[in-house]
Amino acid sequence: MLKKQQYNTNKLQKRLRRLVGTAIADFNMVEAGDRIMVCLSGGKDSYALLDILRNLQSHAPLEFELIAVNLDQKQPGFPEQVLPEYLTRIDMPFRIVEQDTYSVVKRVIAEGKTTCSLCSRLRRGVLYRVADELGATKIALGHHRDDMLETLFLNMFYGGKLKAMPPKLVSDDGKHIVIRPLAYCKEKDLAAYAAMADFPIIPCNLCGSQPNLQRQVIKEMLQQWDKKFPGRLETMFRSIQNVQLSHLADTSRYDFVNLKAQDQPFEGGDTAFDEETFEPNIEEMFSPAIEDEGDRRIVSES
Repeated sequence: MLKKQQYNTNKLQKRLRRLVGTAIADFNMVEAGDRIMVCLSGGKDSYALLDILRNLQSHAPLEFELIAVNLDQKQPGFPEQVLPEYLTRIDMPFRIVEQDTYSVVKRVIAEGKTTCSLCSRLRRGVLYRVADELGATKIALGHHRDDMLETLFLNMFYGGKLKAMPPKLVSDDGKHIVIRPLAYCKEKDLAAYAAMADFPIIPCNLCGSQPNLQRQVIKEMLQQWDKKFPGRLETMFRSIQNVQLSHLADTSRYDFVNLKAQDQPFEGGDTAFDEETFEPNIEEMFSPAIEDEGDRRIVSES
């Protein structure tokens, strides 16, 4: 039984490491000499991110630094000793930043209203400042595939935008590169990995105690789809990697006004009278055979 459990743990770790390595290579997230500030909240995702990046760091063909940063927002009951003890035990360079954003949020946001928007803006400002102080060239966040899909639907349903979380972006102040190395990872895999690794999880009581959050509604919808229609989330995620502007309706992104007929085939032309057909995804059909392919792509030289 212990041997089987160890086998499953190794297999899961290998899969997550492969997916993170592939995302890093696809988006050139890590370059030689980078000093990466890994934002550690105490949740399962950020613990897994740090653990996997440390593993990749020890095997990568290029050198880069990692420093873990936690923002202690002074939430009541926050176990402030947990992260320093854990990071010291694993010999990880870290910095704990104390900033009472909790009191600001509680003072500004009316009782019963969601606090996420203001909380995230305050947190972002602090982390940008700390990145400058540390000389960090990249800021790594623990958002995963499910977070990206949830954001896509949040923007569609509530914001009227076709917008998700990009795996790599320039910060709104223009000074920082933000990366999401877990972009290809499933939340349920990260939860299983965190349980296997026995990370000292710290719950976010400020956010978790809020009922009827829009993101929670979307999360439950996606979880139901995943349970009822296995593979649907994978297909939806592929869609944000396969955008066809000519088949949407944004006149600022595609020149519909000057679109004219021509005497030769038009690349991306519509098949308006043809029924859409959807072929099975080849990678999914043969996924067991290519399971280890990404291991050879981990953090390639830039």
